[in-house]
Amino acid sequence: MSLAEKYPKEVKAIFAKYPPEQKRSAVMPLLYLAQREENYITKQSMQEIADMLDLDVTEVASIVGFYTLYHDEKAGKYRMQVCNDLPCALRGADQFLDSLCGNLGIQVGETTPDGLVSVEAVMCLAACDRAPMFQVQSGEGLTYHENMSVDKTMELIEALRKGGAKVK
Repeated sequence: MSLAEKYPKEVKAIFAKYPPEQKRSAVMPLLYLAQREENYITKQSMQEIADMLDLDVTEVASIVGFYTLYHDEKAGKYRMQVCNDLPCALRGADQFLDSLCGNLGIQVGETTPDGLVSVEAVMCLAACDRAPMFQVQSGEGLTYHENMSVDKTMELIEALRKGGAKVK
């Protein structure tokens, strides 16, 4: 089922925000819509968005590749993106990342065997003074977690496993 068939009201509302001659400006909201359900954007969705906006699929794919909040590969239900830029690294982000992955039994860039969490290293989430920190991205939204320890993070992951935590 196409994006326009799945979300006709949302697609119409997105297009209503832009004049027809500027419809290509709708690319990012359409990508967000396409990613909402599965937490990644399929090649089919990229092609559909390109067709709707009279763009080349390469242009759409380049936007997906540039922004860290868009993904073109399936991963865990929750994407845990840990900032390990230099200021955060100086506050222990690299050790935090290594220890977290060790506790989860995965490497950076991998997904837990139950498919729940993927751990990624990213650059600058604008909270250098509150590192270690990460953002959790899901179809439900995006949340920031600052001044984290591995123990607190494992508690969060357990709550997500049990369905007791909501990521908004």
